[in-house]
Amino acid sequence: MTAFSVLDLAPITADGDATHALHNTLDLAQHAEALGFQRYWLAEHHNMPGIASAATAVVIGQVAAATQRIRVGAGGIMLPNHAPLVVAEQFGTLNALYPGRIDLGLGRAPGTDPTTARALRRAPDIDPDQFPRDVAEVLGYFDDPQPDQVIRAIPGAGQHVPVWILGSSLFGAQLAAQMGLPYAFASHFAPGHLMNALELYRSQFRPSAWLDRPYAMLGYNVYAADTDAAARTLASSMEQAFVSLRRGRPEPIQPPIEGYRERLDRAERAIVEQTMACSAIGAPDTVETEIRQFLDQTGADELIVTTSTFDHAARRRSLELTAEVRDRITM
Repeated sequence: MTAFSVLDLAPITADGDATHALHNTLDLAQHAEALGFQRYWLAEHHNMPGIASAATAVVIGQVAAATQRIRVGAGGIMLPNHAPLVVAEQFGTLNALYPGRIDLGLGRAPGTDPTTARALRRAPDIDPDQFPRDVAEVLGYFDDPQPDQVIRAIPGAGQHVPVWILGSSLFGAQLAAQMGLPYAFASHFAPGHLMNALELYRSQFRPSAWLDRPYAMLGYNVYAADTDAAARTLASSMEQAFVSLRRGRPEPIQPPIEGYRERLDRAERAIVEQTMACSAIGAPDTVETEIRQFLDQTGADELIVTTSTFDHAARRRSLELTAEVRDRITM
């Protein structure tokens, strides 16, 4: 049975600010828990006018405090921006405060543009072998400490916080397979290598102390409304965000525009269609059909749905309709 979870990009709208966005995140997390979603993840992005979750571990702590049962985690922490020991201490602290509810997804991208990456003290040329070494170091800090171990994550040591590998290419799939870790693919914005990555991950997976069989969670955009037309309009805010990002001028989430795709030129429409290829946009019956087809195609163990909208009430309603569709699919 496929599990359903939520990825929240903590959207900052054109008429709001980060404070408003983060309060909406807490509200949506509580809503997702009440609706029975399995986990609630936030992502590390920097210098993005439309995303409020840059201090990801801090936001995760607030979400965990505002909820009771749902798993809360990072989808993900961009590991090259941080010392592995610091990451282990942060998530060890979170797990000590909220035992058995914390996930740590690790990515190797900076989560921003090159100029901002330098401001994060990230080296411009990263050794391609450094990310696997850093992942192994994080795992070691979460393992049971050894008597002669000089450096320990306190909190963190012995907590065995679940670690995921994130990716949008074959690199992450191969690493997750080799290390025997669960794998989350960013198909909600980078679907190009999805099927090849899944095939590689599953075929090369090596059982480990953390996982005995491959487990793949896939990002998926869902914009659900009472009608197909209303859902298409709802999704236009995210489509505008993708276009502005490709233009090199990222901005807060804009109000929806009816018929937005049809107003784009051919090149920009192709960008939107390619970026949002893994999406279900429509009334519940339409969303159900699209999700069933996606699950049949991919065999995903888990779907992590994301919905960034201008209107928070519409995002809440979309999640409610998604939960109804989920219940029909998994009953």
